[in-house]
Amino acid sequence: MATHSLFSANSLHSKPSSGTHIKVEEKWLGFTALDRKPTHLKLSNGCRARAALNADPRSIEIPRQWYNLIADLPVKPPPPLHPKTFEPVKPKDLSPLFPDELIKQEASNERFIDIPDEVRDVYRLWRPSPLIRAKRLEKLLDTPARIYYKYEGVSPAGSHKPNTAVPQVWYNAQQGIKKVVTETGAGQWGSALAFACSLFGLECEVWQVRASYDQKPYRRLMMQTWGAKVHPSPSNLTEAGRKILQMDPSSPGSLGIAISEAVEIAAMNADTKYCLGSVLNHVLHHQTVIGEECLKQMEAIGETPDFIIGCTGGGSNFAGLSFPFIREKLKGKMNPVIRAVEPAACPSLTKGVYTYDYGDTAGMTPLMKMHTLGHDFIPDPIHAGGLRYHGMAPLISHVYELGYMEAIAIPQIECFEGAIQFARSEGLIPAPEPTHAIAATIREALNCRETGEAKVILTAMCGHGHFDLPAYDNYLQGKLVDLSFEEEKIQASLARVPKVGG
Repeated sequence: MATHSLFSANSLHSKPSSGTHIKVEEKWLGFTALDRKPTHLKLSNGCRARAALNADPRSIEIPRQWYNLIADLPVKPPPPLHPKTFEPVKPKDLSPLFPDELIKQEASNERFIDIPDEVRDVYRLWRPSPLIRAKRLEKLLDTPARIYYKYEGVSPAGSHKPNTAVPQVWYNAQQGIKKVVTETGAGQWGSALAFACSLFGLECEVWQVRASYDQKPYRRLMMQTWGAKVHPSPSNLTEAGRKILQMDPSSPGSLGIAISEAVEIAAMNADTKYCLGSVLNHVLHHQTVIGEECLKQMEAIGETPDFIIGCTGGGSNFAGLSFPFIREKLKGKMNPVIRAVEPAACPSLTKGVYTYDYGDTAGMTPLMKMHTLGHDFIPDPIHAGGLRYHGMAPLISHVYELGYMEAIAIPQIECFEGAIQFARSEGLIPAPEPTHAIAATIREALNCRETGEAKVILTAMCGHGHFDLPAYDNYLQGKLVDLSFEEEKIQASLARVPKVGG
C-alpha cells in the first residue's frame, strides 16, 4: 500500500382512481386507506396491515431504487480529504475499509441506485413501514393541525437502521468479506448490523460507547443474541482506546472514539471491513426508502406536508425521510418547511462550525466538511437523548448551507415531556432520539392551535424505546436535568480541528 494510503499501518497512529373515496381518518397508512376496514387491522404490530397492503393492487410497493439527492443539487458538496495529504480522497484510499460497491455509491452523482433483489427480500420483513395519523395526540393538544408520523420501529431491530445495515452487509458478503466491525452509541446501529450479519453469515464485532454500554444492557444482549461480539469503548483492545484510557481511565466514551477503535481493527485485517450507521453518503442514500414510501403514502390520502420534522444526530434518519421531499421541493411540486431537531447537549448544526474535521477522535478517517463541535467533543454522559455524534452528515450540512432546511436544538426535559404525551395518547413509546422530533412537532401543533391554521405536519418516528426505559425512569423520577450548552468546552474542542483551506 502506498505511503500515504489512508488506512495503512503507518497511518493508524400511485394515486387511486377519482371514484374512490379515501378515508383520511384511517390510522394505519402502510396501505391505501379505503372506506372498508378489514377486521384484521386490529393487530397493533402492523403485520396484518402489511398483508392487506400486499393484497391491494393500489397499495404502495417497496422502492426499487435508493435516491441520491446530490444529483439534483445546483452545487455539489465538497469532497472528503485524505487526513495526511489533505488531498481529495481516491477510491483506493477507502478500499481497506469498504467494499467496492459502497465506495462507488459514496462518490456517485447518479440520481438513483438500484436496490438488489436480495436486499428487497429482507426489506419485506418490515417494509413498507406504516405512516400513521396521530389523531389522539391531535385531540390531546386540541390542535387543528394534522399530524402524521412515519414509523420505523416495526423493523426487527426496532429502528430505521436496518435500512442500511442490510445492504452494507450484503455488499460485503458479495465481495467475500468474512467479518465487519463498527461502533454504536445507544445500540440501535450495532443491533441492526448484528441482525444483518446473522442473515448473511458474517461475523460482527461492535465497539459500544461506554456510557450506553453500562446504561443499556438489553441492546448489548440483542447484539449478542444475533451473534455479535460487543466491547465497551474506549477499550484496551486498540491503540486508540488505550490512549484515551491513559488520559481518562473513567472516560464515558464517544462515537468518535468508538469509530477510531473499529476503524483501527478493520485497517489491520484484510478479511475485515468497517460499516458506518450514519454520516456517509451511501448510508443516507439507503435510508431514502423511508421518504420514497412516504411520498406515495401521503399522495394516496391526498395530503401534502407543510412541515417535515426529524431528529438529527449523524443525520441518516432525517435524510431518509426528507431528501425525497427536498427533490420534490426543488421541482416546485411542494414547499414544506424542513426542520432538523438536535439535542441542546450536542448541537452540531445550530452551534457547530462548518469546516473540515475528522469523523473520529483519533484522526484516522477522512476529513469531511460538516458542521462539527470538534472531533474530540464528548457529550455529558447524563445526556439521555442519544444523538451524540460530534458532527453532522456532510451532505446534510451542505443542504443546510444551501438553505433548503432549517435546524433547532431542544433540551432533553422538553423532549421527554413530549415523549410521555405521545406515549399516553398514541400508545407507542419513542426511542430517546425521535423525542426531539416529537417535541418540535408538538411546538408546531400548539402554534397551529394559536393561529387556527390546519397545517399538515409530518414527522419521523425512527424507533421504539423499549430498550431505553432507564432514561424514562430518570425522567419520571425527576432525575433528568437539562444540560446547558458548554461554550468553553466546545470552543476548546473546536480549537483542535485541523486547519484546512476551503
